[in-house]
Amino acid sequence: MQRRQGRVNAGLLLLLYQISQVGLQNIPPVTLGVLALNVFLFLNPVRPLSEVCISVNEAVYKKNWQRLLLSPLHHADDWHLYYNMISMLWKGIMLEKKLKSVWFAYIIAVFSVLIGVVYVVLEFLLVQILDDPSYEMSCGVGFSGILFALKVLNNHYNPGRVSTVLGVRLSSKYACWVELVAIHLIAPG
Repeated sequence: MQRRQGRVNAGLLLLLYQISQVGLQNIPPVTLGVLALNVFLFLNPVRPLSEVCISVNEAVYKKNWQRLLLSPLHHADDWHLYYNMISMLWKGIMLEKKLKSVWFAYIIAVFSVLIGVVYVVLEFLLVQILDDPSYEMSCGVGFSGILFALKVLNNHYNPGRVSTVLGVRLSSKYACWVELVAIHLIAPG
């Protein structure tokens, strides 16, 4: 799990372009802060990905709990960052305006830790149920879990909406689950 260096970050450039198209003045402060922090940590990672990713082995057995805080803020590559931050941009604009900045910041902070805990618990359960110790070593980074939780929250606050996933129109309450499966199939890492 090592980021490739020395190349043009097309995903990062496209993200900056998309943000400029929306306009900084149209992005609520917490959403903008989350975007800025993720871009900053992509360009200046705290540690290598192998030292910030979350796994059962690292969190439970080695008690390396700081990874719960670091793993959601690091991304495997520029496209991983792009897709997550574009999703954050749209979800953040919609939810932060509805919930107000302080409450939205609180939700992001809580989700950031809880998603890592849920990931570790699910991986631990897979080890037990499937009797496959490889799940203890499965290590993840990125903001995707938080985005999924925000999508479910957004569907709660904005019921009856329709989304398009891979060209298929679905009720938004089901689209988030189809999107989750599609993302796993398209980019399983």
